[in-house]
Amino acid sequence: MSPRRTDASASLWEDAQKVIPGGVNSPVRAFGAVGGTPVFFDRGDGSKLYDVDGNAYIDFVGSWGPLVLGHCSPPVTEAVSAALAKGTSFGASTAAEVELARLIVDAVPSIERVRLVNSGTEATMSAIRVARGFTGRGKIIKATGCYHGHADHLLVEAGSGATTFGVPTSSGVPEEFAGQTLLVPYNDADAVADALNRHGDDIACMILEPIAGNMGLIPPNDGYLSDLRDLTEKHGALLIFDEVMTGFRVAYGGAQERYGVTPDVTCLGKIVGGGLPVGAYGGRKDIMACVAPEGPVYQAGTLSGNPLATAAGIAMLRELARDAVYERLDQAAAEIAEGFAQAADAAGESVHIARVGSMVCMFFARGPITNYADATTSDTARYGRYFHALLDRGVYMPPSQYEVFFISLAHGPSDVADTIEAMREALTASAT
Repeated sequence: MSPRRTDASASLWEDAQKVIPGGVNSPVRAFGAVGGTPVFFDRGDGSKLYDVDGNAYIDFVGSWGPLVLGHCSPPVTEAVSAALAKGTSFGASTAAEVELARLIVDAVPSIERVRLVNSGTEATMSAIRVARGFTGRGKIIKATGCYHGHADHLLVEAGSGATTFGVPTSSGVPEEFAGQTLLVPYNDADAVADALNRHGDDIACMILEPIAGNMGLIPPNDGYLSDLRDLTEKHGALLIFDEVMTGFRVAYGGAQERYGVTPDVTCLGKIVGGGLPVGAYGGRKDIMACVAPEGPVYQAGTLSGNPLATAAGIAMLRELARDAVYERLDQAAAEIAEGFAQAADAAGESVHIARVGSMVCMFFARGPITNYADATTSDTARYGRYFHALLDRGVYMPPSQYEVFFISLAHGPSDVADTIEAMREALTASAT
């Protein structure tokens, strides 16, 4: 194994810290959870990423999920190039917006009307505003450990007790904003029932990731999502699924198709833009009729429905609608998860492996892991050493124990085999 070159990344890291807060434009890129110098990337091609030092990596971050087709997939790049030749942005309506909206409506069970926005944060923020406008209520329920973007009322953590009002996790968020959010443990329907029994007349909605992907990967317990559906309906609150990560990833119709539970509103993200900056939120016609200009809930965006993003999204969704796409993704992910399990067992490591479709996470903990409190028992220092050992062997995993890695259609048999071998070597090399 030849040493990995890092000089160019190290130089850029020094420069970045002089002109960008913390040296990064999104915190996880700073490698704070794993230590060391962040990698600066130059280009992607298929299953691979190439950094500014010329090192190649098998990429399992995939821009945090949306690159189901891999990097520089011809259908997407060709669609973007054709759109670019016509202009970058008009701030006005285009036919592509209508086509992408139709594809989303046809695919996602809960969505009868959809509004395109520019990010997942904007989608969740807007969906909650619509829920408040539709119900005339102010409070929301959020599952601890689920991440829904950086809107003020979502940057909260639990206070004392099983069901509590939130307190801010970020400076700059007024306590009265966070106080509108009730925190409950993920996978605990009884806590949701208690919150609704106590505050039901004031609760506009519950928002959660139907498959948690921001505290590591945690699937819903059997019956959990259907219990939430029943409870919110009983109390007149809306159920919002944040499928920014799972939409078009775990099934063409998202987690709601996979589990057979239909929320009132769904939030989508990067996948519906083929990896370009985009988001969307949609739901029943009567709920979405609240959105301006049809209704009184205001939300707008000059770049919403950007022609480059919509072109990429249309190309992406057409490819994902093809036969056997999700079977191929599932098979590759299963092989990698099983390969790691065997390697960990041989090394005597205590690990918990979670997988739903092409989403995978390896916790350095015994398990079971069903909520955020369980996830925090992981040995994060051990993960950090493992992460760097994989980097040295040409495999790029998320730079945090509490993130998910993603399989793409570009990951071929040789990528899978090379990754499993790198995992075995990295477990041994990073053991102490």
